[in-house]
Amino acid sequence: MPNFTPIDLGPSAPEEITTGPSGRMHVKMYRLAEDAITEATTDIELAREFIAHGELSAKSIQNSQKELFRFLTWCREEAKKTLSQLNVADLNNYKEFLKNPPPEWISKTKWPRNDPRYRPFTGPLSDPSRRQAMIAVKGLMGFAEQTGYLRRNPGALVRNVKAPSASRITRYLTQGAIALALETVSSRPADTPAAFRRRARDRFLLIAFAHTGARLNEIVSASMGSIYTEGNGRWWLDVLGKGNKPRRLPVPPEMLDAFQSYRQAFELLPQTSRTDRTPLVLSSRSREPARITDEAAAEAIKAVFADAARAADAQGDQDTAATLRQASAHWLRHSMLTNHANNGVQLKTLQDTAGHENIATTAAYLHKTDNERHDEIIRSVNGKRVL
Repeated sequence: MPNFTPIDLGPSAPEEITTGPSGRMHVKMYRLAEDAITEATTDIELAREFIAHGELSAKSIQNSQKELFRFLTWCREEAKKTLSQLNVADLNNYKEFLKNPPPEWISKTKWPRNDPRYRPFTGPLSDPSRRQAMIAVKGLMGFAEQTGYLRRNPGALVRNVKAPSASRITRYLTQGAIALALETVSSRPADTPAAFRRRARDRFLLIAFAHTGARLNEIVSASMGSIYTEGNGRWWLDVLGKGNKPRRLPVPPEMLDAFQSYRQAFELLPQTSRTDRTPLVLSSRSREPARITDEAAAEAIKAVFADAARAADAQGDQDTAATLRQASAHWLRHSMLTNHANNGVQLKTLQDTAGHENIATTAAYLHKTDNERHDEIIRSVNGKRVL
C-alpha cells in the first residue's frame, strides 16, 4: 500500500525529513551548483519556493499544492526517484499514470490529508485536468533548472496533454433570455427587509455580469470603491483578474443605476468614494456589511436563472427555459463577449476587457449565432431560388 504521508507545501518552515526503514519520507539532500540562486536543498523546499515565487492567487496556490503533492508522492511511491533522478520517460509515465491511477490511490470521499483514509485522487483525470497537472509539474521542473537546483530539465522535452477545445463559444444567452431574467428578478416579491436587499443585490449582480463580462471572483472580490468616475462622465469598475492583473471595465448607465439602487436597499448612500473598502457583493442577511462567497454569488445567479426558466416555461418557450436551467454566471461573460464581437467591437478592445492573455481566445467569440446563420442562408436561398 502506498504511503500518503502529508507533504507540507505551505510557506511554513520545512519539516524535519529523515531517512530509513521507519516509513518516513526519503528526500535526497542536494549539493547545489556554486552559482545556484535557490536556498532549497530538498524537493519539498524547492516546491515551496516555486509556489511562493509565482505571486499566485489563493485559489491558484491551492491548486498548485494539490498537483505537486500528487507528483512528489508519485515520485516517492511509484518512481522511487528524486527530481534529480527523473528522466523524460518518467515524466511521460506520470502523464499516463494520471489517466488511470491505481485503485489504492483513489477514494470517492475527499478526506482531509491528515486522515489515514485520504487518497490523492477521486478517479481518473480528464484530459483538461491532466493538462493542468502537467503544466504544474513542468513549471516546477523548469524552475528547478533556472535556479540551479537541477542541471537539466527533462520536462522541456515532454509534450503537453492535448485537451479538446470547442471551436466556438456555445454557452451564451440571447438578449431575450437575459431580458427575461432581468424582468424576473426585478419583479420578485420583497415582503421582508432581507428579501428587499436580496432582490436589489441579485438584480445588480445580473446586470454587472451581463454588462462587464467580469469573472465571478472578480466581482465578488471587489469593493464598493471599485466603481468610480474620474469626473468626465465615464464610470469604471476596477477588478483584479487572473495572475493578480488589474483591469478596469466600463460601467454603462444601466449598471450604475442598479448599483445605486442596490446601495440604497442596504441603507447606504447612492454613491461612495474610491477609498471605500466595503465589499461590493453583500450578504442580504447580515446587519453588518459582510462579503458573500463566490459559491453564494454563483448560487444567487443560478436562482435568478431558475426563476426565469419557470417564466419561460409559462410562456411556452421551452427552448429558452432549457437554456436558462443550464446557465451560470460565467454564461453572462460569454454572452457579453459574443454580443459585442458580433456587433463589430474590435477584438483588441474585447481582449483587454476580458483579460485574455491570447487574442485567439477572444477570437473564439467572433461568430454568428446559429439562428443568424440559419436566417442568412435561408434569405440567400430564397433570393436565388436554388432548385
